[in-house]
Amino acid sequence: MAGKNVLTLTESNFQTEVLDSDQPVLIDFWAVWCGPCRMVAPLVEQLADEYVGRAKVGKIDVDNNRTLATQYGISSIPTMMVFKGGKVVEQIMGARPKPALIELLDRHI
Repeated sequence: MAGKNVLTLTESNFQTEVLDSDQPVLIDFWAVWCGPCRMVAPLVEQLADEYVGRAKVGKIDVDNNRTLATQYGISSIPTMMVFKGGKVVEQIMGARPKPALIELLDRHI
């Protein structure tokens, strides 16, 4: 289950929470059955808590939001994307350590 500051992103709230956001948004594309996704999940929750007020952090379940997964070309999970001004500004694939995720997010704040 996502932490209190992690947004659960869906096709219905994506426009408002991500594309229209005035803050950078880090999105973790994941699935319940994905082992590496489960390894990254606690790091995503920590980032969500640490970046309150500076960036949004959210998760998209690719199985429940196939349109978004297809739209953004998700072929491997976990995939992390940073959106800024409604556009993807950077993405990384695969499980990464927390310092790499911090560096990724800090580049866009």
